[in-house]
Amino acid sequence: MPGAGKTTVAKQLARRLQRRFVDADHELETATGVGIPLIFEIEGESGFREREAKVLAALSQQSDLVVATGGGAVLRPENRQALRSSGTVVYLHVAPALLHRRMRNDSKRPLLQVEDRQERLNQLFAQRDPLYREIADVIIDGLGGSVSNLVRNLEQQLKSQCAA
Repeated sequence: MPGAGKTTVAKQLARRLQRRFVDADHELETATGVGIPLIFEIEGESGFREREAKVLAALSQQSDLVVATGGGAVLRPENRQALRSSGTVVYLHVAPALLHRRMRNDSKRPLLQVEDRQERLNQLFAQRDPLYREIADVIIDGLGGSVSNLVRNLEQQLKSQCAA
């Protein structure tokens, strides 16, 4: 989900695991030379999702990465398959009400430039939550507490999964 903290958590997790961090949205922007809002403006969501799928397919061929995906990456079956087959998938679960508080002034996310942002977040959550749950190896509550505690918790869960 947008605003869940995927990038922040993934960066710290990569540092702790001594892996390379990659932000899929940043990779897409670098490849196209333009920002995501402009891609949405010119090509619409479907054009953006097509580009996103290509980036995720390429990233899934690499190893030893910690990848932060965009919130809607799970919408396409081929993305879910690429994520599932290329490593451990972590779902950072955050309720829509908290997402709304975090992002009430965010003007960079094209899908949230609507009059009723809370309703839009509720719709996105209803659509995406089951898809995240479908592919997640680990579901972690991103509700509160410090990011470093959340990352330590996640690292412990990942290590215990590897040991099992």
